[in-house]
Amino acid sequence: MAREKGCLSCHEGIEQFTESRMWDDILEEGEAHADDNGCVICHGGNPRGLNPKQAHRGAPKSLTAKKGSECFYPDPGAIRIADKSCGQCHSSYVERLTKSLMNTEAGKLQGNLWSWGLQDNQKTIYGNYSLVDEDGLVPTVGTKRYKAHMKAHIAAYPDQTVAEIQQIPEISADEVMSHPNKAGITYSRQQCQRCHVGVNGREKRGDYRGGGCSACHVPYSNDGFYEGGDPTIDKGQPGHLLVHRLQAGSKSPVTVNGHTYTGIPTETCSSCHNRGKRVGVSYQGLMEFPYGSPFDEAGKKQPKLHTKKYLFIKDDLHHQIASREGNPEGGLLCQDCHTSIDMHGDGNIAGTTLAQVEIECSDCHGSPTRYPWQLPLGFGDEFAMEIGNTPRGTARKVPPYMRKGEVTKLADGESYLLTARGNPFGNVVRTKDDKVLVTSSSRSRCL
Repeated sequence: MAREKGCLSCHEGIEQFTESRMWDDILEEGEAHADDNGCVICHGGNPRGLNPKQAHRGAPKSLTAKKGSECFYPDPGAIRIADKSCGQCHSSYVERLTKSLMNTEAGKLQGNLWSWGLQDNQKTIYGNYSLVDEDGLVPTVGTKRYKAHMKAHIAAYPDQTVAEIQQIPEISADEVMSHPNKAGITYSRQQCQRCHVGVNGREKRGDYRGGGCSACHVPYSNDGFYEGGDPTIDKGQPGHLLVHRLQAGSKSPVTVNGHTYTGIPTETCSSCHNRGKRVGVSYQGLMEFPYGSPFDEAGKKQPKLHTKKYLFIKDDLHHQIASREGNPEGGLLCQDCHTSIDMHGDGNIAGTTLAQVEIECSDCHGSPTRYPWQLPLGFGDEFAMEIGNTPRGTARKVPPYMRKGEVTKLADGESYLLTARGNPFGNVVRTKDDKVLVTSSSRSRCL
C-alpha cells in the first residue's frame, strides 16, 4: 500500500492544502519528483519510503538539485528553510521577510534600549539576528514612485533603515548586578523578543502558531488542537495546526467542522500583536481586565487568553460585522488594509514601523476637503520634508510582486488607490462615480 499511496498510506484523510492554482503547480511539480501527492515539494522526505522512518528522511535528489528541499521538514514554512520550500515559488518573499520587522523586531529593541538608558540615541543597532543588507539601502520591490519616496525617506531618517544589525547580546546576572540598566536587555530577550517569525508561538492559549511563513498562513486555534482528518496527528495534544490548509486570500477557503472562512483571521495576527501597542486585541475590542467575569453558564470565570484576562468593550469600526447602513455584513481583516510590504518588508532592514509601514488612514479616507487621489504622496506619513501638493492620482496596474497575491479585477472606469508612498492597493478601488470600494479577503465588500 505504501508503494501505491506514498505519504497517504499513513496520512490518508489529511486536508488538501489549498484549492487555488498553487495546488495544481504543487501536483505538477510533485509528479516530476516521483510524488503524485505533491507532499515532497513542501515537506521534503522520501515519497517511496515504506514506513515513517524511511519516509521522513532525505528528499528526492532531483528536487534538491533544483534548490528545493534537502531533507524532511515537519513545518515547511519555518524561516530557516523556507527558501527551499515556500521560496521555490515565492522567491523574493523569504529574503524580504528575513530582513523585516516581523523577524528582526529591531524596533522593539531600539525603543527598549533607549528607554532603559542603554543607548543615548535612537539608532537601530540590534535585532534578533545579525543581518547585513548586501544589496544596499534600495527596496527590492515597489513602484518607481515608491522607491523614489523611500530614497528620500531614508535620507530624512537614516537611523530607521540601516545596512546591518547585530544580534542582541546575552547578559549575565553578574553584569546586571554591576549595571542594573542592562536588565533591559534580559527583559527584552525574555518578554518582548519572543514573538518573531523565526520561532514558533509560545504554547499558551491564544499564542499557538507556526514559524516563518506558517506563522500567518497556517491556521492554529486558540487552544492549539488539531481538528482535521489526518489520523497520525494526536488531537488531544496541544501545539498542532488547526487543519492542514493555507489561509491567504478569498480564493483559499479553510473549512473546519463545517465552518468555512477565507483570509487570515484577526486572531492569527493577535497571537503576536497582543502586547506592546496591543494593536491586535484593541482592534477586536478587548481590554485587559483584572477579573474573570463575565462568568459562563456554569458560573466559571473566562479562560485566560495570551496569559491575560480580557473584557470586551467595543471593537474598531473597521472590525465590526455591520459597520454602517448600506454596507454588507463582514468586517475588515488586518490584511485588508496592511500591504505585502507592511508585513513582508521591502527588502531593506527596517528599524521601526516608521520605516516599514507604508499606509495611512488618509489613503482610503482622504481628508475633510480632498479625495485620497487628490492628496500628494507622503500625506499623513511622518515625513521631515516638503511633500508638495501634486495629486498622487490612482493606478490601473500593479507591480509584479503583487501579482502573486490577490488583486481585485478592475471594471471600466475603475482604478487602484495608492498608498502614502506610491504603491497601489490591490483591493481598494476608485469607482467611476468617485466612491472607494474595498474588497476584503473575507469576501465582503464595502464602500
